[in-house]
Amino acid sequence: MKPRNYIIQSFLSSFGVLLYVSSLMWVIFHSEQLFGAKAQEPNFLIPVMMLLLFIVSACITGGLVLGRPLHLYLSGLKKEAFTLLFSTIGWLVLFLALVAGTLLSGVRF
Repeated sequence: MKPRNYIIQSFLSSFGVLLYVSSLMWVIFHSEQLFGAKAQEPNFLIPVMMLLLFIVSACITGGLVLGRPLHLYLSGLKKEAFTLLFSTIGWLVLFLALVAGTLLSGVRF
């Protein structure tokens, strides 16, 4: 694959992570309107659910970020694997900077 294709693939993987995280946070932020439930008394299952959600999210985002580079690495394309991995991390850092800049500018969603 050409280096340009790795940049496109890394952007798509990073954008997938951004889309997943944004969607998940939107659902959590609007859960009361979506599900109509008010805050309950403390319940043992709430932290269990949050930890399970954290683990599932780590698996999904880990697959998006590490899946293709790991496949390339195990296929013997080590340079390409590192290029794709660090390009993906670079895009994620750029998205983080954009979100932080948006927050610091006072824009509200």
